[in-house]
Amino acid sequence: MEIPPINLKAIVLVHWLLTVWGCLVQWMPISFSWSNFSILAVGLWAIAQRDSIDAVLMFLIGMVVTILTDIIHFGVYYPIFDTVPGVRTDVFRFSTGMAILNLLLKPVSCFFVYQMYRERGGEYNVNFGFWPFSAGFPSVSRNREAYQSIDQQDESSNQANPFNQAQDSKPAVRAY
Repeated sequence: MEIPPINLKAIVLVHWLLTVWGCLVQWMPISFSWSNFSILAVGLWAIAQRDSIDAVLMFLIGMVVTILTDIIHFGVYYPIFDTVPGVRTDVFRFSTGMAILNLLLKPVSCFFVYQMYRERGGEYNVNFGFWPFSAGFPSVSRNREAYQSIDQQDESSNQANPFNQAQDSKPAVRAY
């Protein structure tokens, strides 16, 4: 099953729109707005530099971090009552719903951004493993299948034979 291509511009645009709508009512602290708009700026950097692996990786890491900070913001700052003084109830509910929808779409966006990272040449694999084998800790490693060992020489370097020695002969004894 092949993953459908999703444009990075569409991801940034959807999250920007949901963040703007989530900030219609100031029931969240200013750090909510700053964190989400900062990561969207990194997303614009990833759009502008199509070849940059670092830009996509920073956008991906930022999205994951904002998932965690958004959960903390919702848990700490969501009002006990459904209303904020001086704000209409329907506007508050719309703003809250868009902020929650933004949070719910972020893991899906992270999946697609990770696919873009791999397409741009990113080599880091994140393995979560299972309890008996890795103690439940995630590990990050590089894919080293494309590397050639230093000990192995390819056939073309053996054919060049820069010292003009026969392949089967022993080296000469050196006099010191």
